[in-house]
Amino acid sequence: MRQRHWKLPITLAVGTILIWIMAFAFGRDGTSTYRLGDRTSAIDLGDIGVPTAATVTVCAILLALMTAYAFWAVATYRRVGLWLSIVFAFVAVFAFLTWSAAGGLVPVTGLLFGAVSLSVPLVFGALGGVIGERVGVVNVAIEAQFLFAAFTSAIVASMTGSFVLGLIAAMLAGALVGSVLAVFSIKYLVDQVIVGVVLNVLITGLTSFLHGALLNPNAEALNSPPRFPRWAIPGLSEIPIIGPVVFNQTLIVYLMYIAVPLVAWGLYKTRWGLRLRAVGEHPQAADTVGIRVNPTRFWNVLLAGAIAGIGGAYFTLGSVGSFDKEMTGGLGFIALAAVIFGGWDPVRATLAALLFGFTTNLETLLTNLGSPIPSEFMAMLPYIVTILAVVGFAGQVRGPAAAGKPYIKG
Repeated sequence: MRQRHWKLPITLAVGTILIWIMAFAFGRDGTSTYRLGDRTSAIDLGDIGVPTAATVTVCAILLALMTAYAFWAVATYRRVGLWLSIVFAFVAVFAFLTWSAAGGLVPVTGLLFGAVSLSVPLVFGALGGVIGERVGVVNVAIEAQFLFAAFTSAIVASMTGSFVLGLIAAMLAGALVGSVLAVFSIKYLVDQVIVGVVLNVLITGLTSFLHGALLNPNAEALNSPPRFPRWAIPGLSEIPIIGPVVFNQTLIVYLMYIAVPLVAWGLYKTRWGLRLRAVGEHPQAADTVGIRVNPTRFWNVLLAGAIAGIGGAYFTLGSVGSFDKEMTGGLGFIALAAVIFGGWDPVRATLAALLFGFTTNLETLLTNLGSPIPSEFMAMLPYIVTILAVVGFAGQVRGPAAAGKPYIKG
């Protein structure tokens, strides 16, 4: 019997109602200006102004039409393509930005650059989460891997003066946390979620203590790591809007460009990926054809931890420039939400991570614009978007069947 999934159209309806309230109950007059140029671009596109009220009204009508289409498609058992969600999100964000920027200026390049920068650790954490869950181990310890990797990279890079060695140390630190998760959940059959939560608490407490006892008194020697420089790709970095955002980044961001397609290709096109997915879906069947289930899980959880460790290194070597206690701010859990929102797929999980990075940077922009929305709500915005995304889409996808279930060979 065919089933209807109403979560997506209901989520779109909620978004449409919010935009309609802004457009008609709290409408704003004036002109919203978008700055498309950047001083690093060879071509200056200048500024574009749009009438605030009329633009938001047109966007509200478009959103209502897309929502109606979603309800019709679900009611008639038709498949709602991913394109609808992407177009809806774009129009809704444009309407919200236009309404908020009445009489103000939106620097498009700066907004997108900040979104990419804030998304980098989330992307690596989500990739680690995808690999872990695809092989059958729920990686709740992404937060711990972030923190320990950030702490370790700060010390190693400070002592050696090399951000490359700091990055390698971060990967080893993430793999070390992953090994603890793997040993307790695979060998000793401890509940994977419990192990992950304990590791998060343990690493948070440990790094906070060492920060106060070790790093603060020796900040110059142990907590002053060199940061990755930005490397502009000649020609490409001068493309308007996209160039400065995508092609004027640090090594870790360029590694992200490589890691996402590489993990996606490996997961679906290689023998490694086939074995990994088989172990995560049906370990008994995998065992019968000669795949060593638990060793496969163990080594891939270590790999997942190493990838998440790159995201942890970004906090100290690519962004802040020093380690501070609890500096990850719970982003490991957001990365885990991106895994679910992305349907345990590397590319979709990356898009989910980029969505959170965009909303986080949007919060800062709207505060600078003097948006009439209360600052307390602005601080909640990234998490509200994440919750709506997971609620709206998670029910339409199915996770790996054996994720979270220990395998005991009979």
